[in-house]
Amino acid sequence: MEALPKFKTVDEYIDFYSGDVKSRLESLRKTIKKAAPKADEIIAYNMPGYRQDGVVIYFSAFKKHISIFPRPAEFKKELEKYEGGKGTVQIPHTEPLPLRLVAEMVKFRVIKNKKESGKK
Repeated sequence: MEALPKFKTVDEYIDFYSGDVKSRLESLRKTIKKAAPKADEIIAYNMPGYRQDGVVIYFSAFKKHISIFPRPAEFKKELEKYEGGKGTVQIPHTEPLPLRLVAEMVKFRVIKNKKESGKK
């Protein structure tokens, strides 16, 4: 597998992909931005990320799935059907993206980050 280019923006990242994967990434981005409109959009670890008082969410495309980081322990039951590691969720390209669940996780992380940062 060839190495990915170094991305500078989320637009560059998404535009690197095509077809169904690109469409899935665009849907994920739109969902995240709607759930956390004040979050800063960044590229970190060469993948799209969102920060607001700390990390909200990252995502990355792979050959057979899209990974979402971090995997909030508070959503263990809702995420148990998906593969992944301790901190990741892998959503196969053969399954619809759980956009409502992603929005809930993003909103949860924004609130949690705000509380942990001590901001009002």
